[in-house]
Amino acid sequence: MHTTASLDALIDQDTIDAFQRDGAICIRGLFDQALISGLAAGIEHNLRNPSPRAKVASQPDDPGWFFEDFCNWQENPAYRDFIFNSPLAEAGRRLMGSQQVRLYHDHLLVKEPGTRQRTPWHQDQPYYNVEGQQNISMWMPIDPVSREATLEFIAGSHKGPWLMPRTFLDNQAKWFPEGSLGELPDIESQRDNFPILGWALEPGDAVFFNMLTLHASGGVSGQNRRRAFSVRLLGDDMTHAPRTWTTSPPFPGLDKELPAGAAMDHPLFPLMNS
Repeated sequence: MHTTASLDALIDQDTIDAFQRDGAICIRGLFDQALISGLAAGIEHNLRNPSPRAKVASQPDDPGWFFEDFCNWQENPAYRDFIFNSPLAEAGRRLMGSQQVRLYHDHLLVKEPGTRQRTPWHQDQPYYNVEGQQNISMWMPIDPVSREATLEFIAGSHKGPWLMPRTFLDNQAKWFPEGSLGELPDIESQRDNFPILGWALEPGDAVFFNMLTLHASGGVSGQNRRRAFSVRLLGDDMTHAPRTWTTSPPFPGLDKELPAGAAMDHPLFPLMNS
């Protein structure tokens, strides 16, 4: 476990300022080998025992396989250990500028060798049932990730506006009504016109980004495997925003327990620092 002094070196004021400016930052060597090994075991258990929320996010003709699963920390001891016994909460607190850090959810993303399916450009927050600006997503790989297969970000896009969320495979607007939000620009055809950030990553490195930051990633080539674990954190100003549609991930029945505008004070979203 990192000491306060070592975290001070990894997350100095320049790092915090860069996160606030760009909405995305890479922190090298944040998680040690014991945490990585434990998390890898948890991921393999998850792959063998997918939850009802799991989905395959690649096309049937894709030679690889893109698997996702959500909200498994309560059933997966390795996930709980990583989430609650690592520098994650303190790193998130510092970057968000928040007093409290609350768990929102975990998210497993595995692209097996040869997966062609890209993760298209999108913002996360429009898919969610929360409002506010003090939030952060941590994404860390269990396998080395090349620059071509890593997450990429549009610097500054966390400052808005919200853009239309669409399903990844068929580009449908299942959430906000058509025309109610602006459309995503065609970033891939004019990449030189956007301030794109991205880093090759080793196990133990992590990227942190705001839930509104536009991001995407490529497939994986050859025999490369890309197992990644993401954890979403909520800060002081985040509140419940019930939706009339099923969010991703869904939290069924939460609208009956937390009114609109309420703090996310609920057993599903425990405090990580106290």
